[in-house]
This record gives sequence, C-alpha cells and structure tokens, in this order.
Amino acid sequence: MAGLLTLMPPLLALAARAVDAAGSVRLAGGLTLGGLFPVHARGAAGRACGPLKKEQGVHRLEAMLYALDRVNADPELLPGVRLGARLLDTCSRDTYALEQALSFVQALIRGRGDGDEAAVRCPGGVPPLRAAPPERVVAVVGASASSVSIMVANVLRLFAIPQISYASTAPELSDSTRYDFFSRVVPPDSYQAQAMVDIVRALGWNYVSTLASEGNYGESGVEAFVQISREAGGVCIAQSIKIPREPKPGEFNKVIRRLMETPNARGIIIFANEDDIRRVLEAARQANLTGHFLWVGSDSWGAKISPILNLEEVAVGAITILPKRASIDGFDQYFMTRSLENNRRNIWFAEFWEENFNCKLISSGTQSDDSTRKCTGEERIGRDSAYEQEGKVQFVIDAVYAIAHALHSMHQALCPGHTGLCPAMEPTDGRTLLQYIRAVRFNGSAGTPVMFNENGDAPGRYDIFQYQATNGSAGSGGYQAVGQWAETLRLDVEALQWSGDPHEVPASQCSLPCGPGERKKMVKGVPCCWHCEACDGYRFQVDEFTCEACPGHMRPTRNHTGCRATPVVRLSWSSPWAAPPLLLAVLGIVATTTVVATFVRHNNTPIVRASGRELSYVLLTGIFLIYAITFLMVAEPGAAVCAARRLFLGLGTTLSYSALLTKTNRIYRIFEQGKRSVTPPPFISPTSQLVITFSLTSVQVVGVMAWLGAQPPHSVIDYEEQRTVDPEQARGVLKCDMSDLSLIGCLGYSLLLMVTCTVYAIKARGVPETFNEAKPIGFTMYTTCIIWLAFVPIFFGTAQSAEKIYIQTTTLTVSLSLSASVSLGMLYVPKTYVILFHPEQNVQKRKRSLKATSTVAAPPKGEDTEAPK
Repeated sequence: MAGLLTLMPPLLALAARAVDAAGSVRLAGGLTLGGLFPVHARGAAGRACGPLKKEQGVHRLEAMLYALDRVNADPELLPGVRLGARLLDTCSRDTYALEQALSFVQALIRGRGDGDEAAVRCPGGVPPLRAAPPERVVAVVGASASSVSIMVANVLRLFAIPQISYASTAPELSDSTRYDFFSRVVPPDSYQAQAMVDIVRALGWNYVSTLASEGNYGESGVEAFVQISREAGGVCIAQSIKIPREPKPGEFNKVIRRLMETPNARGIIIFANEDDIRRVLEAARQANLTGHFLWVGSDSWGAKISPILNLEEVAVGAITILPKRASIDGFDQYFMTRSLENNRRNIWFAEFWEENFNCKLISSGTQSDDSTRKCTGEERIGRDSAYEQEGKVQFVIDAVYAIAHALHSMHQALCPGHTGLCPAMEPTDGRTLLQYIRAVRFNGSAGTPVMFNENGDAPGRYDIFQYQATNGSAGSGGYQAVGQWAETLRLDVEALQWSGDPHEVPASQCSLPCGPGERKKMVKGVPCCWHCEACDGYRFQVDEFTCEACPGHMRPTRNHTGCRATPVVRLSWSSPWAAPPLLLAVLGIVATTTVVATFVRHNNTPIVRASGRELSYVLLTGIFLIYAITFLMVAEPGAAVCAARRLFLGLGTTLSYSALLTKTNRIYRIFEQGKRSVTPPPFISPTSQLVITFSLTSVQVVGVMAWLGAQPPHSVIDYEEQRTVDPEQARGVLKCDMSDLSLIGCLGYSLLLMVTCTVYAIKARGVPETFNEAKPIGFTMYTTCIIWLAFVPIFFGTAQSAEKIYIQTTTLTVSLSLSASVSLGMLYVPKTYVILFHPEQNVQKRKRSLKATSTVAAPPKGEDTEAPK
C-alpha cells in the first residue's frame, strides 16, 4: 500500500486532468455513487474519444439519473439520505476508463496522504488553490465493456469500493479471488455460452466457427463456448478467429476468407462489439456471401438495430441472445420528456441533441454549414426522431437499486432509529457494504428477481431472438422472440425462418448424416467430420460407426440396418428343373416294367432264355432302381430320404453294372477257354453268375451300411451354396448331409464296375456273331462312358453357380436315367419288340453243324448259345 501511495499523486493529477478535459455529471448527495458509461466510442488517430454513442452511452447514463431520481423520491428507501453521483465517460477504452476511475478514489487517497498540499504541488513553489474536497464514492455502477470493468475492478478492490456492472459478462469476472468487489446484474457469459451451445445443438449443427473481438468479453465468451461444447460433445469448432483491437484495412475481408476455408461450417458464433459485428457483415456482403453464414450473436448484438443498419439482408436468419429484459415504461416517459432546458445536469445531452435530431446548436461553438439545419430546442424525442429504449436500461436501473437496497439494509443495521446518516456510516465501509449487496433480493424494474450468488453473478435468464424479413424484404424485417433460456432451452423451432426454404433449418455440418446402412468413417483429429462407408455385401449397420457380417443363416435387410432370415429352398416337385428328370424316370419305369412283364410272360421262349433270364432280371431290377432314384433326389430331404439316397443312389448302378460285368466276363471266358480247350470254364452257370453279381453288389451295400452306421444321415440347410454376391438372391438350400465328393463316392464303385465292364466288352468284341449279346453290351458301355464323361464337367463346373442344387441334381438324375435307358434300349427293347410284334422269329433254330459247334464250348444247361433269327 505504501508503494501505491507513492505512485498515487501523479496518477491522481493525470486523472484530474482527464476528468477536467472530458467533464463529468455530478449530483450532490450524502452518499455518492460512481458511474462509468461509454458515452463516446473509441477514438481514432490517437484521439481518446470518438463519436457519441446515443443508445449505449446516453440512454444508459440517463437510466442511472432516472434511477437516482426514483430512489431519492422514495420515502421508504433510505429515508433522510440522498444519493448523489459522479458519472464519467469511458470512451469505450479500458486505459482511458482507468484514468477516469482514479477520480473515484481521490478522497480515499487524500485521506491517507499528507494533505492537499502534499498531494498536489505547483511549479515554482506557488501554493495551490483550495478546492472543494472530492466526493467519497461508496459504490460504482459500471462499466459496460468487460475489458473496462476488469481494468477498473483491479483498482476499486484496492480501496474496497463495491462495483456493480450492468453489461459486463466476461466469465473471468466470476473469479471471486481476483474480483471480490465486483458484482453484476447481468448473467456471465458462461451462462450465455451454455445457452448458445444448446441453441446450436437444437438446430442440429455440429460444425461451427467462432469469431471474437480481441479483449476479455470476446475472448472469454468464445473460450467458454468452446469449453462447454467440448464437454457436452457433438459440436466441433472449425475455426476460432480473433478480430484485432485495432483492425488494419482489409482485416475483415481476411476474416471472411478464413471463414470460407471451411464452407460447411456455416454457423458462426460471434462474441464481438457492435462495430466489429457491423464490419463483419459488411465484409460478408462485399464477398457476395449474403445468406451463406448463419450468425449466432451474443448479447452485444442482442436485438439492436445499429449493428445491422443498412445490412439487414446479410443479417436475415441471425439468432441472437439477450439477457431477459423488459422495456421500462417509466424510463420512456422520463427520457422522451428530456429537453435542453430540463436536462442541464447531463453535460453530454446537447451533443446528443445534435446527433439525435441531425441539427446544430447555435451555441455549440462549431461552424455549421448550410446543409445542416439549426436546432430550435423545440424538438421532441420520439416525435421528431426515432426512439427505442436501449436494451441494458433495465440493468442500469437494477444496479442502482441493488446498491440502494444494500445501503438501506446497512443503514437499518448500523443506524437504527436514525433518519439520515449516522457516525457508523460516515465513512461507509466498503467491505460491509459488499456483504449487504451480496445479500440483496428484490424484484427489479422488470419484475424479475435481482440477486447475486457467492461470486457476485446474477442468475442466467435469456431471451432468444431471430432477425426475420417480413413480406420478403429484409429492410422491413425485425427481431422476433423465438425462445428463452433459464438453465434449460425452450426454442420454438417452428417460429424460425430462414432464407431459401423458410421452415427448413440450414445445415452447418462438416459431413452430412450417413444414410441407413452406412457407417461413419471418422476423419482423424476432427471428431465431427467423417466419410460415409456403405455396409455392403452381407454386412449390416450395428451402430453409426460399425458394420458387422450377418450370421451365416441370415442376410441383411434391404437397407442393411439389420439382419433377416435367409429363405430356404429345395428342388420341389413343381420346379421346372425337376420336370425333365421326372419325365425320363416315369417313361423309364414304364418301359422297364413293360420289358419285365414281357419277359415274365414269355419266360421260356428262346429269346428270353438266350438273354440269360436270371441276370436279365437282376439287370432290369438295377435299371428300375436307377429310374426310381430320381424320385428320391427330388423328394424333400429328411432322415429317411437321406438314408434311402445313400443306399439306392449307387445300388441300382452297382447292380446293373455287376450283372453286365458278370455277363461280359462270362462271354469272354467262354471263348478264351474255347480257344484252348473244349472244357467249359468254371462259374458260368446261372447260379454262379448270380453269386458273382451279388458278391460284387455286396461291396457297395456293405460300404453304405458302414457309412450309415458311422455317420447317421440327416438333412441340413446349406447357406453357402447359394450365398450370392447380391444378398437379395441368397438362399439356404435344404439338402441331405452329402457333399459333392461323398455323392461321387456313392457312384465311384459303380463307375469302377462300368470301366471294367467296358474293358471286357472291348476284349469280347471279336466273339462270333451267334453270341449276339456281346456287341450290344459293348455299345451300351461305350455310350454309358460317354454319358458319364459329359456328366463330370457339368456337375463340378456348376459348383459355384447360384443354381447349383438344381443343375447338379438335374444333371445327375438325367445322366442316371440316360445310362439306364441306354442299357434298356440296347439290350432289351429289341428283344421285347421281337417277342411282342414278331413272335414267328422267337423259335429255336435248327442245330448247327457239328463242325460249327466243335469250335466253341457248349453253353450251360438251360441257356441257348444263340438266339433265333
């Protein structure tokens, strides 16, 4: 403190010169309140102050004067005590405001110093003139900008002077360890930032940019927005741009170009002063980007006309936020009755008069040109000029009343029964007053409660507006209330209007939402940007980030958002693929039955006897089974059907080729033996032939029985067989538990017999023509080999086909039926034809000459060596 006292005299001199140069509004009173207002804008070209700010400056200053008049006129509030004031202009500049605020502590410094002569010295030792002692300021209302309030608060806390701001909303000021004497009747930007995050989320935006004026208000507001959006999740910041305190030419065009580097981030969160907002909108219009950006403005924009004047088309659709407020009718009546005659206490009112009515006062000291009319003094606010109450008027009044209520409570506690001030409040202790300020609770000028938390902050209550065009013209638009925020958001989305489609909320997203059946493939480092990747094939969308394959028995839905059961098919009786095999099988069974019936009816005729009756019946049985297997292959798979397929699929062919092999082998052995001896070879009797045939067949039967015992048959649904590229074409196939190899295995033994039989048929091709069955058997085997050689590539070549079950089953059954038909047609149809239609040929021929018969062995008993011709 001693060091501060040493520095204070020159600072006080500087402050005194600044106040004397700019002037101040003074009201006499027993207790003096300080006031800081941005009556003028920031000056340019080295000047401290710039043009007059009619609304933010004069309206707010007059609001404090109005509130003081009301308090002093209220007999119930501070009876016997008159509140005075000293109101200063901050010129919207923190350093200049600090100089002004030093005048508030003059009385305290002089009271602690060595007297007036010690504090103020004149050059040459000339004694100073005695002046009236400075007012002792007990509390300060202000300032407006957060940067100004922060600068002033650092000084006022040193002298324990409470401060209540009516507009400073920077979150930094909530730090009670640094700004313990600071309070505010407006909520901090941390509440405002939360409300803006809620608005962005309610509109479905997840990719926005932020724009802030350099300084505590803008930077702290954006910092709070970024922090809250990060904690809440779902909102990403594309760019955070800061507007310099002293922008260079072209700076705002550069800002727009930077914003367009991320064009999908159309939502712009803007914490900026009025001047910066206006210049940003101008730059957007110059860049021909009207309607592209979706502005979300903080309370510095609020529902003001000045930031968007003549830029309405760029501002259409802008959503702005403003602490909940109301227009104070009493202030309107007060202000519209102000004139040059009745408002001489406001030293800036004459300047306001000229600005408001666009005229010049004769006594203003400025040379007016012919184009500017002279003020008459008879102009009236609201009649001869537009008037709309500035948005922070309510909070200025509430700030004054908060100090008045605190002083009233303090007066009642320290001066009970006294009218006027008592020694306990002379001087007024700032620390004690602060405690009473923090404890106040009353209904403010708008009827809403005024109170402070432990940090001196007011509760967060906001109105939400949107600037909307009316009748299609932005120039005739206005701000419309579209919602409220008080800890939670209430936004009337249907009341919002936008350029383009008025009722469709424009998008501000890095990436558009993925469609059904698509997953998000995130862009590294940018959680709100992604690429949409289709869950193709048999994958489905598990969640927004994951695709997984459907289980084997399922396929994805059409939009790939889930799985559904794969349809199950089988070769049915009505299938077109089943018609040819069934037709061949029916015809073959009818033909086989006809041959068997004919042979049984003419069992003892020469033709039947020459055919080898016993083996013929075995061979015909095998042919019948070959035709019958078609019905088992088409029948619905089940345990019984699958067992029958295993057993009969190879049994018919094995029985047929065993009989043919036995027959060709017998013929071959007979004539080979006849070349060497007249003694017949062994095992050529009918009984022997049957034993050989059934022995060969038993190998197949034993093998199938072992297979049935080791692996009981059952039906399965194969979902891989028709798992096509297009899941819509996928089918599960109901079939027996037989693979392609096991199916060929059933026929493998038969194919071995067929090849062996063919070999013997080739060897027996030179037998005498009287043994007329040798050559038909040979032709039968050659044709059968050709059929099965064609079957193999067709069967295995269609293994990957979507129609595999149909093609393979049809190919197999048709090949079996054709091989059976070849045997039946070559060996038995001619004989049946002779028996039925040429019975005259079915007679025994005369005995051949001994010479002819001596070269061959005699046939066994019961079988002729040659058929009749």
